[in-house]
Amino acid sequence: MAEYVDEINYDKLIEKSLKYVVVEALKIVERQGLPGENHFYITFKTDHPKTILSESLRNQYPHDMTIVIQHQYANLIVGKDSFSIDLSFNGIEQTLTIPFEAITYFGDPYAKFGLSFAAKEEAEEPIFEEEKPRKAAGEIASVVSIDAFRKK
Repeated sequence: MAEYVDEINYDKLIEKSLKYVVVEALKIVERQGLPGENHFYITFKTDHPKTILSESLRNQYPHDMTIVIQHQYANLIVGKDSFSIDLSFNGIEQTLTIPFEAITYFGDPYAKFGLSFAAKEEAEEPIFEEEKPRKAAGEIASVVSIDAFRKK
């Protein structure tokens, strides 16, 4: 049975629709990799209770973090409520699981496209994952500030 509402919250409907754009963009990359020069900057709440990351990353970025999906990533899996991805941090490959509701910014600088989202606050404890040593050498993923891309 559908939930009864007293009024239509258009802001919430628009945000839900825009999150769908993020999900669909990630599904394209999951299926075929990044097309052309497209690449993503994704900022998310590390303290969201359904965000899964290592304790060291959580300690380094206690509230939010920005990842870049461009050259060095693996195992992108897009689920119903979240996505997971393997990235390398200081030579250590780590798997992050990011709920879509934890995303506060999604951007593709090549396409000059960006979306900002309101963060949902929840009181549960975040989930930590053990770190795994990286097996092969390669580029190191970096966390970058996206403040320059935000409209003020």
